[in-house]
Amino acid sequence: MFKHEKQLFHPVGIEKPNPQYAVLLQEQLGGGNGELKAAMQYMAQSFRIKDPDIKDLFLDIAAEELGHLEMISQTINLLNGHDVDASSVPYGEIQSHVQTGLSPTLTNSSGYSWTSDYVTVTGDLCADLLSNIASEQRAKVVYEYLYRQIEDKRVRETIDFLLNREEAHNQMFRDAFNKVQKSGSNQDFGTTKAAKMYFSMSEPGTNAFATGETKAPSFT
Repeated sequence: MFKHEKQLFHPVGIEKPNPQYAVLLQEQLGGGNGELKAAMQYMAQSFRIKDPDIKDLFLDIAAEELGHLEMISQTINLLNGHDVDASSVPYGEIQSHVQTGLSPTLTNSSGYSWTSDYVTVTGDLCADLLSNIASEQRAKVVYEYLYRQIEDKRVRETIDFLLNREEAHNQMFRDAFNKVQKSGSNQDFGTTKAAKMYFSMSEPGTNAFATGETKAPSFT
């Protein structure tokens, strides 16, 4: 069961309208590394999880991501201002000026619709946790790019908060992975000598080795 509280997860605001930046921010609304993708992925993955604590973790983070979605949508609303004016958006997604009256939509910054193809569900907890760790890392990267392209202090405060929450989720998923890393696909496969071999395919480079022990190449 879900319920909506009439309060944002964290306050949002702007110093002044910026329609062009609103287009960029759409990426975290309906993009492949955005908040809706994260919420739907973690929720979908949770349905077959047997561990009650990890199941709750997935659903709690999914619910928070929906709260982030609301924050992003409200920030886009504020940045767009109140006038439909496509000339304010010299490049990028302009559909909202002729189709949705500037309403935040489930599209990315290029106007492509959100799709469930963004969502990864394998049914294997180790694989799904690793996918989620990567998802949170990619979301951080997008927010970092967005942060660099806006001087508005209020918008930066919002992005900074969301960046820190992505880092928190990243660590939560890492902790959960540490708890189950000897199960599922991590237990079924990767147990032979071949799982501990490194082949150097770079020339010139080190010789291939198969010592029976995990050995990483040197990158120094």
